[in-house]
Amino acid sequence: MEMQNDNMRERLLARLPQPENLAAYREETAALLAKHEKALFWEKMASTASYVIVAIMVALRFWGQTSTEAMRQYFLPLAGFVYFLGATQDLRYRIYRSKVDTLKEVKQVQLQILEIQASLQKRS
Repeated sequence: MEMQNDNMRERLLARLPQPENLAAYREETAALLAKHEKALFWEKMASTASYVIVAIMVALRFWGQTSTEAMRQYFLPLAGFVYFLGATQDLRYRIYRSKVDTLKEVKQVQLQILEIQASLQKRS
């Protein structure tokens, strides 16, 4: 069991960048997280836009601004469908948000490990 843990530890540490590249890795990590934050913004905007469209549709329906009987008949089901699309988009956003938060934590731990390795190399 001890041998397997050492083997796994070595494989995990081998995947980390080397301490000499700490500044470059830090910049790369910041760029990656910024890219994900930008994508998160647009994911959230899609769900917000769907909810705004539904609110406008419902307001138009209740204020009697629908023109034909066929439009009145299918207006609320269409609004329900758009609301469902917004809800699924919001769920996608929340899942992606949790993935990005987990990625931030992992990258923070990786940076801490690299800093510790760099300080240990300086001492030796």
